[in-house]
Parts: sequence; structure tokens; C-alpha cells
Amino acid sequence: MARPKELAFKVGWYLFYNKFIKRRKRFPLVTMLEPLEACNLACEGCGRIREYESVIHRQLTVEECLQAVDEADTPVVSIAGGEPTIWPHLPELVETLVARKKFVYVCTNGLTMGKMMREIPPSKYFAWVVHLDGTGERHDVAVSRKGVYQIAMKMAEKAVQSGYRVCSNTTLFSGSDADDLHELWEKTTEMGFEGAMVTAGYDYETVPNQQLFLKKQQAIDIFKDVLDPEKTKKIRLYNNPLYLQFLRGERSYKSCTAWTNPTYTIMGWRNPCYPLADGHTQDLGELMSDDVWDKYGSPEKDPRCANCMMHCGFESTTIFEAMSSPRAAAKLVRSGAVVKSGITAG
Repeated sequence: MARPKELAFKVGWYLFYNKFIKRRKRFPLVTMLEPLEACNLACEGCGRIREYESVIHRQLTVEECLQAVDEADTPVVSIAGGEPTIWPHLPELVETLVARKKFVYVCTNGLTMGKMMREIPPSKYFAWVVHLDGTGERHDVAVSRKGVYQIAMKMAEKAVQSGYRVCSNTTLFSGSDADDLHELWEKTTEMGFEGAMVTAGYDYETVPNQQLFLKKQQAIDIFKDVLDPEKTKKIRLYNNPLYLQFLRGERSYKSCTAWTNPTYTIMGWRNPCYPLADGHTQDLGELMSDDVWDKYGSPEKDPRCANCMMHCGFESTTIFEAMSSPRAAAKLVRSGAVVKSGITAG
């Protein structure tokens, strides 16, 4: 199933309305839900299973998830975790959101995706986002378990054949291989994926192996090769072209706009953003305030932002910077680029 035209129009109008008609300084674009932090994998570079270790047994209810969705009131909802397909209430939540005509993306490692495909029907409002950090053994090493790549690809292929919208999500770490990623993405393109999302891994302080993460210039050097336009001609990438230029070092921005992708967890909204959680709040409005973003968003404000290139913070930045006028905004809407401004977690 191809990306629906309604997605571009709905997201584009939402951006235009909030920025130029309501004149809101900050507003969410994608609601990121983490109904649980438990997972059936223990990936070496994951911060979540470590950050929430003391409350890993807790789960959100469907009602709590819907309250967060209502508070943010965004056209797009991304459901991650943890592993959302082991959350028993996922079908009910997806059904409710699809009925409301929200565009829903479920981020999964693929291991228990088959069970949920029996309970969640295909819809233009629903997409699977399958985590793939390389082919074969390279992916299995990244997720710290043998055989995961084979299962994930099998489930993704089944999903495409069954009429689901399917994307992939790839995080680059130290040791990522450009040729291997090109092989992966050429294969997913041939299989019928809507596209491959890509981002750089964030250097979570809770992860013991800090050598896994790339410094910003290291990431740019790798992305120049991984995202070389000549080498990716046959590949369907999901990120918008401006963000890909940013990853290659062809664009720079003074600050991120991570407030566009607020993350609701078992403890509330992460404050200030998806990578950082200096606290949690039950009031989304707090995350839109100057009090927060006077302290975060760039290395000058917080040194922990120095190496961040994640799409949940910077893909929307490329869009907001490009929307310099109503005419420029309308052009972006027509191009379809606005639908790719941070759909999923990095």
C-alpha cells in the first residue's frame, strides 16, 4: 500500500493552520506514545530499558494513551516503547485512532508482529515501522540476538503482501557499513516498503558502551557515504530531502525543534524531549514554554545536545526553517516533504 495522499494534505494543513493562522510559537506535530518500556530484546544502544528499569513492569491503559493523544491533538501518532506489539491493548488503541482518522505508525522489532497482524487490519491510516540496522548478522549484533533479522524481514514481507503500509527505521552507530545499508535499503525498496527512515543514534548516558555512539562530525562523515545521492538512486528513503542534507553536513541549524515530537510514557511527558528526560510532566503545555527551550536544544544551552542529529529533533527543524512564508509553506505541502518530519523515534 502506497503512502496515502491524505497524509500530506492533513499534515500540511495542520502545519499551515497552526503557524500562520493561529500563530502558535510552538506546537506538537507527532504524538509519540510509549505505552510500555518492557521489550523482548535488549539492544546494546537502547536507553529506554535502562532509564525505566525501576518501573519496567508498568504499562499505560488505553484511556491514558487516548488522553495524551487528545491533549496533543496531532494528525500523526507514533507508538513505540519498549516493544509495542507485546502490549496487549495495541489492537484496541490502533482501532480507536484509525477510526478517528489519525495516521498511526507502530515501531516494532518484528518478533511478535505476526500475532498483531491477525488483530490489526490493513488501513491507509496505519503503518508498521520495522527496526532494521543492517542485513543479516549486522542487524543481529545491533539487537544482541541471533536470528532477529530473518524474522523481521519475513514479517515485513508478509505485511507488505497482506496490504499493510510498511517502512523501516535504521539507526547508525559506530561500525555501520554503507555498502551493507545500501544493500538493505535496495532490498526493502524492492519488497515494496514506503521508504527507509534513517537517523544517528543518540549517546544515552545510561548505555554502558559509549564507544557505540558517533560524535557529530563522525556521523556526518559516515552519512556523506551512506546517503550519497549517486549511491541511493535505487533506494526509497522516507526522510525529507532537507533532513538528508543536514545529515550529510550540507545544512546546519542553531537549535532543534524537539517540541514537535513530545513523548508520553508510563511516567508522563518526557521533559524536555525524546532523548533527554530530566523529568516528566502531566502538562504538555510545559514542554512548549520558553522556560524549557531557553535551556535545551543546542550545545550552547546543554552540552548533551552536542552530538544529537536525531530526526525527532531536527527533521521538523528543516521544515520549520523552510516555512519562511505562507507561499514557501504551500510549496512544501505540495512536495509532500512535510509528512516526513519525525514520524518515528530514533
